[in-house]
Amino acid sequence: MAREKAADKAAPTLIGSVQRALRLLEAVGEHRSGATAKQLARKAGLPLGTTYHLLRTLAHEGYLQRVDGAYVYGHAVGELGRHRELREGRAAIGTALTRLRDELGAATYFATYRDGELDVVDVSDGPGLEAVEEWADFRITGNAHAIGQCLLGQLDREGRLDYFSRHRPQSLTRRTVTETSVLMRRLEGRPHGRPVLEQQEYMPGVVCAAVPIMVGAAVCTIALSLPVAQSHRLPAAADRLAARVGSVMDRLSFSI
Repeated sequence: MAREKAADKAAPTLIGSVQRALRLLEAVGEHRSGATAKQLARKAGLPLGTTYHLLRTLAHEGYLQRVDGAYVYGHAVGELGRHRELREGRAAIGTALTRLRDELGAATYFATYRDGELDVVDVSDGPGLEAVEEWADFRITGNAHAIGQCLLGQLDREGRLDYFSRHRPQSLTRRTVTETSVLMRRLEGRPHGRPVLEQQEYMPGVVCAAVPIMVGAAVCTIALSLPVAQSHRLPAAADRLAARVGSVMDRLSFSI
């Protein structure tokens, strides 16, 4: 009981500290060129001693920085905004993939080439529209699947060679191309902006298509997969994906 009372007494103090810190951050935001501790104390209606203590804490955590005696926002504030944009962008991608999945009758994927690696950001599938099982790591088998071939196809020659030097092409099925020189010619010879079609190179029983897109300056792709029994649908589905991707993705705020 005594512990519960002590906790009840402590809770308002903790909440009050957070509220005071937020008031200081808001006050800093109203001074583009920065503000001194005394200015911020007056603006936030806080005692100067309390203000100094909170400013030191916020600066230590990276939310503020002191420049020529004035306090301005630090890097951590920008990171908060970036994380919010990232969440919002990924939610928009999920919505777009679901819409495409339902329109195309196929599992859909969004992927990007980031920091020298393939990254499948999101997947949308459902009953009867199952996504491809990642039985071999997508990141290191870019030679074998449509997503990897599409992303690598958007790189320059040096970028492709760099990837293959770190991830030697693997043979996953009898259809997989593993000769680097053949892969390079294949990637370089693809028509610009056209969908990449892949049939059972990554996994038996599955065919895929991927469409190259740019989100800001980032190299990205949207892809789809179908069971091999529906391979006759692949070219038309790929063309429809290419035609729809612009209108579906033009409002994305995804931050790479």
